[in-house]
Amino acid sequence: MASTTTKAAAKKPAKAAPAKKLRPEFQTERFAKGLEVRRAVLGAEYVDKSVESVTDFMVDFQKMVTEFCWGEIWTRPGIDRKQRSILNLAMLACLNRPNELRLHLRGAVANGVTVDEMKEIFLQVCVYAGVPAGLDAFKVAAEVLKELDAA
Repeated sequence: MASTTTKAAAKKPAKAAPAKKLRPEFQTERFAKGLEVRRAVLGAEYVDKSVESVTDFMVDFQKMVTEFCWGEIWTRPGIDRKQRSILNLAMLACLNRPNELRLHLRGAVANGVTVDEMKEIFLQVCVYAGVPAGLDAFKVAAEVLKELDAA
């Protein structure tokens, strides 16, 4: 099976440090570790905007996501980033979470998931989570892939 990729797959996310000083709540070793992974997978521009523009209401959420999700789980040695991306695509599609799916599709491309692998993931979703969930995932993926190829 061919492993079709997008133009964006060859692009590496920026690794420059965030432009603004981080809030005191974010001054932990685990946050720094999580921020590094989060930026590598989701893109520095997106992550920096989320962290720099955080409100008092959302600060605890951003801290939890960055430290626990990205600093603890995504850095575990058991599976690699590509495998984690594959799992995320399947779970987000099954849960019908298009906004997070859109974000993680971009991350999956950065982690080396091919277009053909995405098709297989979403066909599997159709069988185990239902055709409507799979169809929505295919639609979101088609939009994201079109945007990435246009970039």
